[in-house]
Amino acid sequence: MAEELGLTAALDSALTRLRRSPIGGYHADGPAASEPIAWAAIALAHAGEPAAAQAGARWLAERQAGDGSVGVTAEQAEPAWTTALAILAWRAVDPVGYAQPIASASDWALDQEPWTQPPNPVLGHDLSLAGWSWAPDTHSWLEPTAFFAVALRDGTLATHPRRVEAVRLLQDRLLPSGGANYGNTVVFGQELLQHAQASGVAAWALAGERVDDPRLRLTLDYLADTIRQPLGAASVAWAVRGLAAHGLAGEDAAARLSAAWSRVGRDNGLYKPALFALAAQATLTHNRLPIRPVAAR
Repeated sequence: MAEELGLTAALDSALTRLRRSPIGGYHADGPAASEPIAWAAIALAHAGEPAAAQAGARWLAERQAGDGSVGVTAEQAEPAWTTALAILAWRAVDPVGYAQPIASASDWALDQEPWTQPPNPVLGHDLSLAGWSWAPDTHSWLEPTAFFAVALRDGTLATHPRRVEAVRLLQDRLLPSGGANYGNTVVFGQELLQHAQASGVAAWALAGERVDDPRLRLTLDYLADTIRQPLGAASVAWAVRGLAAHGLAGEDAAARLSAAWSRVGRDNGLYKPALFALAAQATLTHNRLPIRPVAAR
């Protein structure tokens, strides 16, 4: 309980910061960027902060291109993998009010065709599966595929063949011993190493799917162990968020996340505080503690 109370106080601080400055970038002196703005909007929406959450959602909508895509920063319309995060933000903030941007972004996402090839015996993962990539016409990678798989899960698109194949890809990219990295598994018979952030993203995305694959359980075991190791703040946040999605973010996860706030709190960008807030919210919700709006505190 002490760890959870400490996490509640840290979440208060994170949400206050997001509320005061819902538009920002990865760093204090960097351009406003779609990813941190989207994550911040989602965290603020979950906390019952509609005005601040709307600021981020509007910023994303104002930068949506005619084809439905949303670029990575205010200055860069491409690459547009952040379109998935815009969909997630609009759904969290006001799915009815942003129905048209969501539909346009979803159509754009489904039109994307990554590079594929027949399976290659040198590589352990299936090159024929189509997910989503960081840049157009390139190899499908784990994190953008996870973001789009979750963004397109709601409504009629949940069973769309494109999204179903993306979920297959996420399972395919899990390492034999559990966990995941950027999207490779085995090369020339050598299993590659796990990354905490990518493993957390994969676990988070697969939590809403019907998965009968022992590698997912191994991935959760890996996340439970890796949060006890020295990790960057973003990696801790994603690892805990992945565990929380499966109901496994207990006191240990709360303690590790609370400790990470000492570093996140010194970061003047928007990205890490937003990720921290989402992980803290998921952990506290799992432990059935209330998340009060900032204005009510």
